[in-house]
Amino acid sequence: MKERIIITAAIFGALAVIAGAFGAHGLEGRLSAKNLEVWHTAVQYQFYHVFALLFLSTLTRFKTRLINDCFYLFTGGIILFSGSLYLLSCMDILGWSWIIAAGPVTPLGGILFIGGWITLAVAAFKNKSN
Repeated sequence: MKERIIITAAIFGALAVIAGAFGAHGLEGRLSAKNLEVWHTAVQYQFYHVFALLFLSTLTRFKTRLINDCFYLFTGGIILFSGSLYLLSCMDILGWSWIIAAGPVTPLGGILFIGGWITLAVAAFKNKSN
């Protein structure tokens, strides 16, 4: 499991660097200031949760399924939260007005992030009790 978490974090980390650079150099002037800010928010939250995933990979002493659950919650959060923001911010230049339907997906990703952090706290509490 540790290796899977690290591989996932590495892939999402590389993608966050690419997305950040693309936003700064490829989208500047093509997106409105508001949409560029949305893009940067997606990159930031993706990076925050890459670091959370890397931290999870160090918790080998936690003998609980909750760390695995955390992994899936953070991974799903990155995909839904950041992924939907990337799409929404580029909706105008892509010409995909139907992407607005992805708007409600963003808060679902945020809920997954919150669930991941709560699950991590529960895992730590359970480990403390053992």
